[in-house]
Amino acid sequence: MTSTTITWESETVPIAGAALHVARAGAGAPLLVLHHDVGSLERLPFYDALARRFTVLVPSHPGYDKSERPDWLRSVRDVAVLYQWLLAERELTRDPGRVSLLGLGFGGWIAAEMATMAPRAFRRLVLVGAMGLKPERGEIADQALLSYIDYVRRGFADPRVFDRIFGAEPQTSVLEQWDLNREMTFRIAWKPYMYNPTLGRLLGSVATPALVVWGREDRIVPLECGEGYQKALAHARLEVLDGAGHFVELEKPDELAQLVTRFVTEA
Repeated sequence: MTSTTITWESETVPIAGAALHVARAGAGAPLLVLHHDVGSLERLPFYDALARRFTVLVPSHPGYDKSERPDWLRSVRDVAVLYQWLLAERELTRDPGRVSLLGLGFGGWIAAEMATMAPRAFRRLVLVGAMGLKPERGEIADQALLSYIDYVRRGFADPRVFDRIFGAEPQTSVLEQWDLNREMTFRIAWKPYMYNPTLGRLLGSVATPALVVWGREDRIVPLECGEGYQKALAHARLEVLDGAGHFVELEKPDELAQLVTRFVTEA
């Protein structure tokens, strides 16, 4: 990556009676990036790399990090509708086929739901370690059985990367936010846990070209879910990255950014 400084701006957007925090940087075609269930750090080398080629929007999911928690919100599909609303508010749906979606983990599930709502509206769809489909052989890691710190640690193939980013003993404020985010996840994705039983069927309508990316050592969402997304989507390919767990954007930021950039910009 180059050392060019990327300037990020943030705004609060009122959607359905709640204040949604949105960070924005870069120029070019719009790319909506949806973060993991544990939330997201404000600045990531991965986000900066994308902002060198695209207008990147990174909202905090409603009820996560800096966004307000709507009392009425009860499903992941509700969140997907709110993001469709956000795109309409920013007039990004005026030019069909220009906006691309990139979802990380839990955000990948939201992005997949959005794609089923508008099967031909998006330019590209990128799903990285996405929840949303029920695995047939393995299982999605249950946060109720792990502490929030152990859950995040489990998402790394190399524990040294966790220590470098969060510290061997993460700050109390970080731990508290992970706990609050987990509480919101339980509210909207508990029964059934981390999947939508109808999503696999609905994905068949999606005409958007899709890239499915998985860390080979993902211990949060099994690789078979990536294979399921590849099979369910009409125009999808699967890329598996060695030396990465669930948080691919933290362990392999350069490699993932290059994959995404090539895929989104190709004719």
